[in-house]
Amino acid sequence: MRIKQLFFGVLLSLSFVSYAQSVKKEVLFTIDDKPYYTDEFSRVYNKNLDLVKDESQKDLTQYLELFIGYKLKIAKANKLGLQNGDSYKTELASYRAQLSKNYLSDSKVTKELVEEGYKRSLKEVKASHILITCDENAASEDTLKAYNKIVDIRNRVLKGEDFGKLATEFSQDPSAKENKGDLGYFSAFRMVYAFESAAFNTAVGKVSNPIRTRFGYHIIKVDDVRDNRGEVTVAHIMIVNPKEDKPEEKEANKKKIDDIYQKLLQGESFESLAKQFSDDKSSSSKGGVLARFGSGQLSSEEFENTAFSLTKEKPLSAPFQTKFGWHIAKLIEKHPVRTLDEMKVELENKVSKDDRSRLITNSLNEKLRKKYAIKRDDKLYAAAAKTVTNDYYENKWEVPADTKAFDKKLFSVNEKNITGTSFLIYLKTQQKAGLTLKPIGKLVDKSYEKFVDDQLTSYYTDNLEKEFPDFSNVMDEYRDGLLLFDLMEKEIWDRSKTDTIGLKNYYESQKNLYQWKTRLDVIIASSTNMDVIKKAQKLLKQKVAPEKIKEQLNTKDKVTVMTNAGVFEEGNDALPKNLKQVEGLSEIIKDGDYYFVTMVNKVMPAGPKTLDECKGKVINDYQQYLEQNWVAELKKEFTIKTFPDVFEKVKLELKK
Repeated sequence: MRIKQLFFGVLLSLSFVSYAQSVKKEVLFTIDDKPYYTDEFSRVYNKNLDLVKDESQKDLTQYLELFIGYKLKIAKANKLGLQNGDSYKTELASYRAQLSKNYLSDSKVTKELVEEGYKRSLKEVKASHILITCDENAASEDTLKAYNKIVDIRNRVLKGEDFGKLATEFSQDPSAKENKGDLGYFSAFRMVYAFESAAFNTAVGKVSNPIRTRFGYHIIKVDDVRDNRGEVTVAHIMIVNPKEDKPEEKEANKKKIDDIYQKLLQGESFESLAKQFSDDKSSSSKGGVLARFGSGQLSSEEFENTAFSLTKEKPLSAPFQTKFGWHIAKLIEKHPVRTLDEMKVELENKVSKDDRSRLITNSLNEKLRKKYAIKRDDKLYAAAAKTVTNDYYENKWEVPADTKAFDKKLFSVNEKNITGTSFLIYLKTQQKAGLTLKPIGKLVDKSYEKFVDDQLTSYYTDNLEKEFPDFSNVMDEYRDGLLLFDLMEKEIWDRSKTDTIGLKNYYESQKNLYQWKTRLDVIIASSTNMDVIKKAQKLLKQKVAPEKIKEQLNTKDKVTVMTNAGVFEEGNDALPKNLKQVEGLSEIIKDGDYYFVTMVNKVMPAGPKTLDECKGKVINDYQQYLEQNWVAELKKEFTIKTFPDVFEKVKLELKK
């Protein structure tokens, strides 16, 4: 799925870009007599114009060739019947449902909720709570009982009793027995919306009024409010935990990180030590620098807290351990909280997944009821409602065996008629939800209102293509893009992996492109002290092992030499600069503040890689080779007819 997300990344980012259409709709070309029109060509060209880096692709004639090639691939996909695949249909439906969400909201309400969420995200609240559970659909007497109980507890708090003690005794949150109701610090979107609102609207040191959520009734005591910490950029050196639980390896790792820390305290370069010794290969080549992050974005709270504790005055951490291994962190820069504009898309996404979305849904429902006037057949409704008995509460009620009397129109949404029978069937499906509202007539009335809202939303959603041309265009593009992905997977990607003979022949014809640089099997010693590196040089000459060299030259209080061993390709950061590619012991090389001496055990000359050594790269190149020749084959398979006069008119319009 990740590959498809990348494949469609550009398409989705442009989902709602629209352009004025001045090009008259005419047939631009046909493929096996199927017409393709000027308006689509114009729209796609304009939309992608700024994304094209190759200037030749901005040429309209060249772009037409690309567009025809694209449509040929779609024609091939349809010819193979890929549009009938179950996975294709499922994913297309899933995408349409996801895209529809952008049209099933109230922009004004969404904007207000985003702004409120952003304002709250600037702070973090430390709070405790006491919960008395109560189902959302509980009977009124049970609801009142839970409410009176939480009110009683709140009164005891206000009279001076300890909140934590009362939480331990009465709260029905299972964690309260251990944490006394303490929730720690949290910000916007971490709790259900009603709870969050109560917490942010309660002053420090005060206790909220009882608040109802889907879990029951709460009272909240706010202990503190602090500013959001923003984001931070740090560099780190990491020694990864051993794969197996071996005490000797753990001890060796601890010794190694302590040695590196000692060298840092001695003034040696963090960047150089990260390049030489950090096990985090994604950052070591950059001197250990990580991408900036904020609270909760990493998988380690220990790392985050250590990173945020660093200051300009104390930018370096002592060695500390996380579940991943040992680290030393260095502060690069602290970043303030992002602006509302910078966080807008992220916040909109959070709002859509939060309890806040109910407010948006309610607003949309009101608009749809105004857009589509609903006139109910009250007589038919009364007859249908009368069939629902108290058996409903026990999940025993059944739709009448003979529904002929209810098959008439209950109401309509434009041209779509909704029958009384469909409402009864809806009630049957809702019965499993365990609704408890009484009396039964009141439950049926409430269910009917939700049924109407669902029908309005369903009709509106099903007709988005008619309501919004942009929506229709995006769906067409995604439909084609999904087919193209499946086609390329079948015709190119899978073929390049399974066609062993073709892959081998391609490798043999392009072998000169897959070459090793000279590789060196080496042991490297480094130090900032010339006398120490001379001693290391003598020990290397005597074939002393790297760990023994460190034992002899380092002390408990001072690390003067570090070693590194392995096979490195020419140009690798681990190799000293200007190292001669000759077997044996090197001269001492100075690079910056460091002195290096290297025992070159073996020199492996430059030469071709075997297919196994470069298979991933060869497969990727073979895929590109197959794709480059693909369109030429498709042009032979399909009949293409172009209309040059029409294209000339398009060119004139697009150049205006």
